[in-house]
Amino acid sequence: MADAENATRAPESDAQEDAAPAAPAPVASTGEIIKLNDVDVYISKPVDYPHAPSRLLLLLTGGTGIKSTNNQIQADKYAAEGFLVLMPDMFGGDSAPAGTAIADDSTSFLEQLKIKAVEVTKSFLIDMWLARVTEERVLPILHKVIDAAKEQYADAIKQGDGIYAVGYCVGARFVLLLAKKTQAAGEDEESGGVKTGPFIKAGALAHAASVVPDDFLNLSVPLSLVCVENDPLFPDSVRMAGEDSMSLASLEHEVSVYPGVPHGFAVVGEYQDNSIKDAQATAYEQMLQWIQTH
Repeated sequence: MADAENATRAPESDAQEDAAPAAPAPVASTGEIIKLNDVDVYISKPVDYPHAPSRLLLLLTGGTGIKSTNNQIQADKYAAEGFLVLMPDMFGGDSAPAGTAIADDSTSFLEQLKIKAVEVTKSFLIDMWLARVTEERVLPILHKVIDAAKEQYADAIKQGDGIYAVGYCVGARFVLLLAKKTQAAGEDEESGGVKTGPFIKAGALAHAASVVPDDFLNLSVPLSLVCVENDPLFPDSVRMAGEDSMSLASLEHEVSVYPGVPHGFAVVGEYQDNSIKDAQATAYEQMLQWIQTH
């Protein structure tokens, strides 16, 4: 069910050299992969669901996707807090290229050239993959899952008076897009109409990637942001533009910037550095409390 070889950190961080990837989490996931409207979805339920009321949570992953053990355990953590979690394969089976570990045990010039060549190739493959993760491709998949959830899990949506969402890395950007009042890229192909948002009640996102300032325009739901200090995948300029847009719109929001952590740190995984472990736990509590209280 799970792919234990998928890296803990989002693959878009593989192009960075400042932190080693975390090891897979040393426990097994408890949910399962099902089909919703022909989309593969990892579902994780509270142990007492449906006998006890639960709220519906949409979890949008980084590029490692729904078969990553760590992403699955992340979903299970929210389920243990009473959320019915749906984690869709928003990439249509096209997860990001897996990272390749390089053991640098030689200082020879030739070895250094080989290492740099692999790094450049990895970065190129990741950039090519990110270019395929577009609104036009991903939003229709998410809308299919949301439409199916409204039918099959109407009780959970009613319990929470809407759908909650958390997103990590590239998935974080789509939390923003689902939080907009309108989203033209979510066109209804059958009717030719345009789906209107917002599609979620509240959202929390961690170390976003591929976000542009315009993604913060027209937002209409409360949002919590977990950010990494000096993150090239979510530059300070974009973050500050986003903060300005949300403030000007009088949108309820919070932004926390975590220093000394790698991009992808908020996803479940084992880091040897205790400061990263502590930050990971704090980020989870920030996101959990936000969706619990909104």
